[in-house]
Amino acid sequence: MSRPLAVLLLVICTMLWGFAFVAQKGAMAHMGPLTFSAVRYIMGTVLVAPLAIAEYRRERRNGLVVSRHQWIGIAVLSLFFFLGVWLQQAALITASVTNGGFITSLYVIFTPVVGFLTLRTRPHPIVYLGIPLALIGIYLLTGADFGRIAIGDGLLLGCAICWGVQVALLGQLVKETRLPVAISTLNFLATGLLALVFAPLLEQPNLAGIANGWIEILYAGILSTAVAFTLQAVGQQYVPPANAAIILSAESLFAALGGAIILGERLPPLGYFGAAMIFGTIVLVELVPVLAARRVSPSPGSA
Repeated sequence: MSRPLAVLLLVICTMLWGFAFVAQKGAMAHMGPLTFSAVRYIMGTVLVAPLAIAEYRRERRNGLVVSRHQWIGIAVLSLFFFLGVWLQQAALITASVTNGGFITSLYVIFTPVVGFLTLRTRPHPIVYLGIPLALIGIYLLTGADFGRIAIGDGLLLGCAICWGVQVALLGQLVKETRLPVAISTLNFLATGLLALVFAPLLEQPNLAGIANGWIEILYAGILSTAVAFTLQAVGQQYVPPANAAIILSAESLFAALGGAIILGERLPPLGYFGAAMIFGTIVLVELVPVLAARRVSPSPGSA
């Protein structure tokens, strides 16, 4: 596959994820966050499972044996993925789609911090600048008015931290097992099953609500989960990781675009500066370490 085509696949993936915030928020008018997550991720699991099974069988033939330690890691990974999904979905009851996209994207900044705390991989110093800049961006996103910060905005920040943990652990487990699709599918399955267990305890799920939100469920379960995930898995094989991360960080821009076009959301004047600041910080954290590594690496033919 050519690199331009791979980039296009990642852009489509990013667009599907960004517009998913609109579907996720719309679904909250018909059902609770756990009910929606249960149906969405069980559907996504069923659709992606054939790819995961094929990948697992291929690696088994190549001699892969998943250790007990790695299974525990996958379980922890799945728990944080579930918590991130739950917090994000609950946040969208009160938070705007625009805020949802930008604040969730901060997981890019939290991931290297989590990597340092859990795996002792020291992050690039730019991260220490990025975190306060991102927090200032969140403040400006609300129009520099603490009174406009919704409970959902706090939940979104928690979601970003959970997904920072998930991404950091996922990267390590994929290196060890070479099972990106299978591990992610297990994340989907665990999230769907946990949501299915907790939904009757904390919500009042009913078939009428699920039926009324069928469009949102189909979009999130098929396009945002199964299709977008597949496009990401294929596209990232042909695009350098740093480039792919920057492309995928544009999810927040598509979320804001969807919120503006479909829901008529508008930011306060300072909010646009805050959104730009958050997005710029994300790109900065992704790009600076790569440029620094290239500068340090000796060029071909040098002594």
